[in-house]
Amino acid sequence: MADRREAFDRLTQARLDRAYRLAATILAGDLEAEDAVHDAAVQAWTRWATLRDERRFEAWFDRIVVNVCRDRLRRSATSARKIVDSSIDIAPGKVAGEDHALRQAMASLSPDHRIVIVLRFGEDLDIAESARRTGQREGTVKSRLHYALREVRAAYDAAHRSRGADR
Repeated sequence: MADRREAFDRLTQARLDRAYRLAATILAGDLEAEDAVHDAAVQAWTRWATLRDERRFEAWFDRIVVNVCRDRLRRSATSARKIVDSSIDIAPGKVAGEDHALRQAMASLSPDHRIVIVLRFGEDLDIAESARRTGQREGTVKSRLHYALREVRAAYDAAHRSRGADR
């Protein structure tokens, strides 16, 4: 039992900071992210026996974190309207107004669409790895990413046009 606990603690501690950044980006809030990572760690401990290969811990734990975040977003109507946390550099080189419009566009996404955008561009994961971390097929992730980018583009363009009309 002690060896099992030590292995879990070692792997979890090495992953906590990154898991927190992932959760904060998806959930757009520090306190919410802390709660989500705590919940994910508890779930990981209770499911520890299902992990067959410790070398796959990172993807396995990320999948739990992503699922906890997805559940929180779905349960909270207000979370879906929050602005995405600034820890993800969605558009390097954009001016402040454009950056705000882009964050607003990201905030309008469904939980599943927000998650694939964060994994692809915030975590810099390819489609295959994003699929492993969400438990989805690659085609599903690719499709969600396509539609999410289309939604972000449309929302961003609309916000940008309306701001131009205000001038």
